[in-house]
Amino acid sequence: MEDTGYEIFSYYYDALTENVDYQARARYFDRLIQKNLQSDGNVMLDLACGTGTMTEQMAKLGYDMIGIDYSAGMLSRAMEKKIAENLPIIYVQQDMRELELYGTVDATICTLDSLNHLRNWSEVENVMQRIWQVTEPGGLLVFDMNTLYKHQVLLGNEVYVYETEDVYCVWENVLKDDDCTVDIILQLFQCCEDGRYTRTEEHLTERAYSVDQVADGLKRAGFQLLGIYAADTEEPLQEKSERMVVVARKEREVWEH
Repeated sequence: MEDTGYEIFSYYYDALTENVDYQARARYFDRLIQKNLQSDGNVMLDLACGTGTMTEQMAKLGYDMIGIDYSAGMLSRAMEKKIAENLPIIYVQQDMRELELYGTVDATICTLDSLNHLRNWSEVENVMQRIWQVTEPGGLLVFDMNTLYKHQVLLGNEVYVYETEDVYCVWENVLKDDDCTVDIILQLFQCCEDGRYTRTEEHLTERAYSVDQVADGLKRAGFQLLGIYAADTEEPLQEKSERMVVVARKEREVWEH
């Protein structure tokens, strides 16, 4: 499998996302799901599950979890944590653009701007359609995305520095001419036992989309849009919201026809 851009980054991902309150975010997604779910089961897909932290939190809330990620490095970390926690999670290495399951799920979550990493809108729509195909009637798709505001204003051409006990990271962003695509260069410095640092570099790309584009794509995929919210709330998206959370349902009557 080709390099996903996350293989080296996977070693440091958990340390660099320590500021994310996964437990609170899981409870928030659970509230949205319980409020809107109309299928009868409890099977959840965590798409682009990364190192499995969110997957674990949803499993602890009682969902039967399947985690899918393209990165072998990310899944290796997820498997280590799953064994340590003794949780009944199924992990599968798969490209979300080629999503296939042996059965169906009642809900799919895709968090931490994973859909922004796809190369173009056509790929995002393809993933939405594939999720629809594996979703039970009455089941849900819940995901978050970075907004255009975040890409244009907060990421833009900025440089951020993160330092943990394990790694020193220089995060450089370059906003492209289309005003929605950000190329990301990660310079990762790891301290060795002799006091010297080893440097590795990862290249990633994220693309942001308008609310209207997201809504239209879901409709074409067969979903009913239930809400687009400012992150971690059930309030409407604001002009300066950094992240949108989207809730959509595969309607029973549409499927039955």
